[in-house]
Amino acid sequence: MPTAYAKCYDPSGVRYGLPTYPWKFAPEGLATRRQLRARGLRPGGQPIAAQLMRRSRRRKSGAAIAYLYRVDRALPVRPMTSRRCGALALAMLARRTCPVCGVIYNYCLPTSLGMCLLCHDAQPQNTT
Repeated sequence: MPTAYAKCYDPSGVRYGLPTYPWKFAPEGLATRRQLRARGLRPGGQPIAAQLMRRSRRRKSGAAIAYLYRVDRALPVRPMTSRRCGALALAMLARRTCPVCGVIYNYCLPTSLGMCLLCHDAQPQNTT
């Protein structure tokens, strides 16, 4: 096993506190949240069973980590009710509405500005 994989391989969990496997080498019966969701499941409050680790130059720690959950203890996804659907629609409407001018756009407004681009451009620039 190459050294990059050797640093990420700890099935007993002595080094990292959790059983750790290299990326794409997880044992059967374990899945990430996205993999569970693709099967129509959710973790359901169970603790993290293991983790996947790979080297990453983008991360400060030098490693990207994905947590694994047991598939046999996963629960089915809760169904979407009409109330949850309505609450989601109102939340998305709030993300598309400019708080300054009140215009509703067909895209989500940038959170960095807190308003639409027209209102942001119309504000006077503070130059000192």
